Amino acid sequence: MRTDIFARLDREPEPPKIEIPRMSRTRLALFGGTSAFYLAIVVAVLISSWLVIVDWKVMLFRPYQQWPELHAFLDYFVVLGQRGPTAVMVAAWLGWRSWRQHTLRPLLVLGASLLLLNATVGAVKLGLGRLGPHYATQIGSAELFAGGDIFPSGHTANAVVTWGILAYLATTPLARRYLSALSAVVALGVGLTTVYLGTHWLSDVLLGWAAGLLILLALPWCEPLIGRVEDAILSMRDQLRARRLPVPSLPVASGGPRPAIYAQRLPAEDGAERVRRPVGATSSARTTATRSTYGSAAAPAGQKQGGASSAAGVTATARHGQGRTHAVGRSPHTQHASLTPATAGTRRPPRSRPLGG
Repeated sequence: MRTDIFARLDREPEPPKIEIPRMSRTRLALFGGTSAFYLAIVVAVLISSWLVIVDWKVMLFRPYQQWPELHAFLDYFVVLGQRGPTAVMVAAWLGWRSWRQHTLRPLLVLGASLLLLNATVGAVKLGLGRLGPHYATQIGSAELFAGGDIFPSGHTANAVVTWGILAYLATTPLARRYLSALSAVVALGVGLTTVYLGTHWLSDVLLGWAAGLLILLALPWCEPLIGRVEDAILSMRDQLRARRLPVPSLPVASGGPRPAIYAQRLPAEDGAERVRRPVGATSSARTTATRSTYGSAAAPAGQKQGGASSAAGVTATARHGQGRTHAVGRSPHTQHASLTPATAGTRRPPRSRPLGG
């Protein structure tokens, strides 16, 4: 058994029993509280309450001018909230998890969460149309319905969902605690970084945190649909594999019946049809005819005259079954060359011994 660290990279022999999160009472309570907080932020911005005043105060404070030494680092750190790079990194990790655990659920959960994120956050962005701090036109205004798309913060919501998926899919309580703390730190850092850089209002970040948390809390409701999609994909994969598998050829036992070989009729020069058989093709009729011919030659002298006609008849009948048309008792040396079939080892038919003494 391998005991080094690379042993964890091997695929598990059996799919593990993964416990799927359920919509418990605690999760329902958190979902309800987060929804209320979400609505409160939207209403506070719509009525231009004290929250809008705080937004302007933070914007006029200009944090990027107060601590300019952090600007270079935070320009790279905020990439952890961009949807493209983070989706690729997390999808690579979850793809390995799917391969190792024999299941598509990690990738399907990620896809469902990103779909919900784009639908919910994108709809609110376009519906409210808020402008960012760098494009504000009036001090103290909420800058709503002006053609913008920054409320709620997409970077913040994406950081919550993308990194929170790792904690949601954790298989042990210890791993879930560590990954929850990591995702919380990244989501908080990305949200505050957008405020520092002046690309978002503080209320944008608050609503982005709430939007991402709502998606993570609602994922257990999507688990039945994810399971059905996984079953459908795996069944389609099995059908494709079954079509691509070659049909196994049945072995032929020694002395047993061989597959039928059909003769190919070709037109001869004289207008009559002749039969061409593949080299090595044998039939029971030819074997019977040969044995009958040699058996008649070895008969006693008293039975030669009586058995000659019967042996010649059997030989003619057997050869007639192979597609040859010649008279009974006629010497095989007088046959037309085009009527002689190609057999293994010789191009002449088996010679029969003279029937007379």
